[in-house]
Amino acid sequence: MQNRLALLLLFAMVGCSGQESAEHVSEAEIPVTRSACEQQGFVFIEAGDFLRGSDRTQKDYAYRISAEGFADSPEEIAEAEAGYRRRNWFEREPDEQMVNLPAFCLAQNLITNEDYQAFVQSTDHKQPGISAATYQAQGFLVHDYSKVEPYLWQDDQYPAGQGQHPVVLVSYEDALAYAEWRSQQDGVTYRLPTALEWEKAARGTDGRYFPWGSEWRDDATNWARNGPTGTSAIATYPDSRSPYGIEDMAGNVFEYTSTLVEKSNGETEVLLKGCGWDDYPGFCRAAYQHDRPHDSKHILFGFRLTLE
Repeated sequence: MQNRLALLLLFAMVGCSGQESAEHVSEAEIPVTRSACEQQGFVFIEAGDFLRGSDRTQKDYAYRISAEGFADSPEEIAEAEAGYRRRNWFEREPDEQMVNLPAFCLAQNLITNEDYQAFVQSTDHKQPGISAATYQAQGFLVHDYSKVEPYLWQDDQYPAGQGQHPVVLVSYEDALAYAEWRSQQDGVTYRLPTALEWEKAARGTDGRYFPWGSEWRDDATNWARNGPTGTSAIATYPDSRSPYGIEDMAGNVFEYTSTLVEKSNGETEVLLKGCGWDDYPGFCRAAYQHDRPHDSKHILFGFRLTLE
C-alpha cells in the first residue's frame, strides 16, 4: 500500500515539562481501505472529524475523579485535588478542537510479549529490560526496582505466564525497529499511530472522555485500584474497548505514538497516549498525553501498530 505523508505542524502545550513545544504529526494523504485493514487483521477507522483535547469542564472532572480514586473523606478528597491542581497534572492537554483525519487502520491489540519474542529471536535484537541504575536515572515514574524485576526477560524468554501481556521495557526506537521488521515479514508497511489517530481510535467522534463514555467507572479497566497491580493480558477488560472495537484503550499500559515533541531546550521527545496499570482515573481519558525521551524504558510503556 503506497501512501504519501504530509507533515503538519501543530503547536500545543504538551507533556510533563510545562514548556511550549512544537508537535509534529504525520498523517496519510491517501485514504486506506477497509478491505486492506481487514486483510491484516486491523480495525478500519473511517475518515472524518473528531473532537480532540479537553476543555475546562473535562480537566476539572479529571482532577476530581483522580482525588476520589485514592481518598475517602470529603476533606481528604479536597486536599488531594488541590495538590494535583498545584502540580498542573492536566493543564498541558491541548484545548478542545475539531480535527479532520483521513481514514486509517489501527491494530486491535497491543503488541504482546509473544509477538515481540518472535522479533527478538529472528533478529537478535536486544531483549526488553533495563538496569536498576538506568531505571533510577530516568528520573520519572520511578518505582522501586523490585517492581521492575518481574518484567525482565532472561535469555530471550519473557516472564512465565505473560505471553499475552503487552510487551514493556522497550523504547520508542525498539518499537520502530519492531515495526520495520514486521513490515518485512508481512510485505506491508507498519508504523506507530500518531497521537491524533490514537485519540480518535480511543474516543470516537462523540466527544466522550473514555472509551466507554464520559463517566469514570472503577471496574472498567486495569488501573491502580482495579486489577492485578501489574500488566494484564490483552483484551481482559472489555469495557476499555473503544467505540471501534479496539482493545485496552484505557489502562494497562501507556502507548508510544509517532508524534514527536520539540522541547524549548532543543531536544525532541515522543508523545505517549493512554494510561498505565498503576494510574489515577484522570490519566485514563483519551485526551491525556505526556512526552518522554526516545530511549525511555518503563514497565508502564508499550505500543501497537497502524497500517500505512
